[in-house]
Amino acid sequence: MKVLDLQCAQQHVFEGWFASEEDFGAQRERALVACPMCGDTEVVKKLSAPRLNLGATEPLSSKAADAQTAPAVPAPGQGTELAAGAETQAMQAAWLQLARRIVAQTEDVGPRFADEARKMHYGESEERGIRGRASPEQTRELIEEGIAVLPLALPEGMDGPLQ
Repeated sequence: MKVLDLQCAQQHVFEGWFASEEDFGAQRERALVACPMCGDTEVVKKLSAPRLNLGATEPLSSKAADAQTAPAVPAPGQGTELAAGAETQAMQAAWLQLARRIVAQTEDVGPRFADEARKMHYGESEERGIRGRASPEQTRELIEEGIAVLPLALPEGMDGPLQ
């Protein structure tokens, strides 16, 4: 099993698990690998260090242990870049968590979204959390009628399991 660090054209970084690098390439060519943040299928493999599990290691001497637990000091000019990368990853993780929560707590009504929102607004059906698709014109009409909507782009496949 290969765990690869991937990045879409929008600069979102995520992880993918594949049987091999050839499997990743074949899936990418068929547009089966998509960014969980935006759904972009223009995905590239980033450089990553392999994790090697070579078994148990000998206990460290106290000096070696102190050196290993000492905070790392970034090289000049790297501190802000590393912090920005960590901040970006944290924001992406928070967005993905929110998207999963929305999917779990709403019903997908698909292209019937505008009709279902109106029925709930005018008391013709029970209020519930829904999500679906509406054109920009339908969305504008709903807002003009006083119906609260929140346009939110969710990547395809959000109903399925996300890694």
